[in-house]
Amino acid sequence: MNIKPLAALLAAGLFAAAGASVGSVAAVAQDSAEKPPEFTEAYLNDPANIAAGEEIWAEQCRSCHGRASYPGKAPKLKPRRYTAEFVFDRVTDGFRKMPPWKDVYDWAERKSVAAYVKSRRFSP
Repeated sequence: MNIKPLAALLAAGLFAAAGASVGSVAAVAQDSAEKPPEFTEAYLNDPANIAAGEEIWAEQCRSCHGRASYPGKAPKLKPRRYTAEFVFDRVTDGFRKMPPWKDVYDWAERKSVAAYVKSRRFSP
């Protein structure tokens, strides 16, 4: 008997019993695999994604990067020079004195921070 399919069914059943959808199982699998996100124009321009990233920025990032990235404890950001993938990687893995945030914010939250930093609402 192959255990892997049985384990997957059991996990799906546990998520369903807890009130989670099958989509949640896929989201957890994607989050744990840490696949690089795809940043489409539609995603980057979606007001909901930008607002979610702005909320995290205000809660966490602003204290070091300043209200609009400067002045703060951290270097001034230059978002027009960055790709969304670059921002996502820095938020995920950290850089120099900046800590990694992958254990604090999930994949979707970190992706939304990248969308906010790349948005017109973020003004360096």
